[in-house]
Formats: sequence, structure tokens, C-alpha cells
Amino acid sequence: MKQIPLIVMMSISMFANAAKPGSDEQDSLPPVEQQLKVLNEKLGLTAKQQATVKPILQHLHDVTEKIMQDQALSREQRLAKVRPQRQMADAKMRAILSAQQRKQLDQYEQGPHAEMHGTLSGTPKPPDR
Repeated sequence: MKQIPLIVMMSISMFANAAKPGSDEQDSLPPVEQQLKVLNEKLGLTAKQQATVKPILQHLHDVTEKIMQDQALSREQRLAKVRPQRQMADAKMRAILSAQQRKQLDQYEQGPHAEMHGTLSGTPKPPDR
């Protein structure tokens, strides 16, 4: 099974549980600082790597929020717009990681990542009863 990069998974999970128009429910994307902290804990980033990764995450966060706010787009259209941005960010981040860190990231991507997704778990909500 092909692995989905963490950045892409974050994007997909954001839209998988996107609040429906008119709903009181609000989804949230964790702040960049929290995402950087998680990646640092999981991968042991150097100070130089952290300085490189932070603007990548910030740009991705800003683009994602802007796309999420565009109510003129359907969920699928939003996903289609954000997916290439996420893939570019993942590629940029992987380019600065060591081979060992890339392995650690691959392992981390195998499980759930609530600390990276906030309230955006990526799992469908059960139907109302």
C-alpha cells in the first residue's frame, strides 16, 4: 500500500471532517508552533532543520486556512486545491531530513496523528441517532 505523506494526510483529514455550512461545529488546525514541536519530538530536528521547516509549515497553514474558508468551493474542490501544496511542502521537508529521520517520519505516518490534526481526526463522524 502506498504511503500517504503526513502533510497530505493533514490536509485530507482537515477536509474529511469539515463543518457543513450552517453548522455550529468548528474544526481547527493546530498552530504551526505545535506542528513544529510534534515533528521535532518525533524526528529530533536540528535547530537548522527547525528554522527551515517552520516557514514551510507556516505557508502551508496559511494556504490551507484560506482554502478552507472559501465556501464557494465544494469539499472536493478544496481538497484538489490544497493537495498539491501539501505534496510540495512534504517534498521540501523530506529534502532536508536525514535518512534516519525520513524512516522515523514514515513510521509516524503509519498511525493516527491527533496532535497534528487538532479536532480534525480524519475519521468520519458517526451518523446522528
